[in-house]
Amino acid sequence: MKNVINTKNAPAAIGPYSQAIAVNGMVYTSGIIPVDPETGVIPEGSAAQAKQALSNLANLLEAASTSMENVIKTTVFIKEMDDFAAINEVYQTFFHGDYPARSCVEVARLPKDVLIEIEAVALR
Repeated sequence: MKNVINTKNAPAAIGPYSQAIAVNGMVYTSGIIPVDPETGVIPEGSAAQAKQALSNLANLLEAASTSMENVIKTTVFIKEMDDFAAINEVYQTFFHGDYPARSCVEVARLPKDVLIEIEAVALR
């Protein structure tokens, strides 16, 4: 049985989709962008945006009764591959022990013209 996950501690969906779905012991998140869920502010710069997006992801996973430690796969979409190192610096601080599998791709444009979007799959 699928369970729709929503939380006010991560940006609300801006289209016809759920923030996350839990099914069969797994959690699948939608793409999460670096919008502060309380203020709607998008921080400046790739490192600050990575931190906000990953904080939003952590909050969403908590609402789904799991955590960053249970993430098995992420997909990171970035606007500029030149920001890869700065994003990695932040990314590694959110995971402890073994890192999840990851894809990272440069894209032409992201919602709200942010610099990063991240989605994840986690064990519940």
